[in-house]
Amino acid sequence: MKIAVSGKGGVGKTTFASFLIRALADQGIKVLAIDADPDANLAQALGVTDLSGIVPISQMKALIEERTEAKVGSMGSFFKINPKVDDLPESLSVKVDGIKLMVLGGVKKGGGGCICPESTLLKNIVRHIVLARNEAVILDMEAGLEHLGRGTAMAVDRLVVVVEPGRRSIETAQQIRILADDIGLKKLSLVGNKIRSDKDKEFLLSHMPGFDFLGFIPFNPSIIEADLEGRPPFETTPDGLTLAREMILKLSSD
Repeated sequence: MKIAVSGKGGVGKTTFASFLIRALADQGIKVLAIDADPDANLAQALGVTDLSGIVPISQMKALIEERTEAKVGSMGSFFKINPKVDDLPESLSVKVDGIKLMVLGGVKKGGGGCICPESTLLKNIVRHIVLARNEAVILDMEAGLEHLGRGTAMAVDRLVVVVEPGRRSIETAQQIRILADDIGLKKLSLVGNKIRSDKDKEFLLSHMPGFDFLGFIPFNPSIIEADLEGRPPFETTPDGLTLAREMILKLSSD
């Protein structure tokens, strides 16, 4: 099962990804968690307390130059478009309670020189993980789906977009569907998050006709408390894990 999770910043995308990851791992499934959001915080959501040893791959200048044979920041240079990456999921992942986690990071745009080597390495890592790895993969993506190329996207089992009751969240989800369609990612579902009442649920259903909803997650202040205490959300909100398990069953049966 290869699932990409996306959505507008602040909707609870990473929290939902952590529920999915933990639910799969609790079933004894090998899980590779990929933080592909430039605003990386999946490690914290999975319970990592010491972040000092986690360096995003996009910031590993020596590795990028070694694998792509290009000088990072140079203009107009030639570089490998298919660098070796098959060893990186093992060598660059950290273990978190039986889960392997890789933090890709983001590529700076504008004024940063040539960004092609960094972007190329990250996209090749994602391609290898989605196409060649024999394990469950959960990708915590930014809304722009930057690391997914066409061939990779078509191999993803499902793109899950997290939305909250609000017009900006809905607009972002609609834009993500357009981006997904452009790269051939046809299997898209929504998860309603921060649902306070039936009215919130009906708001999403009425404003997003034609979208497949996997389920709805109630608003729970315990998730905020977990963040303040530096704890993973699934420790304070077990109901979220239960809902994630139900969604995994639905995804598996589709």
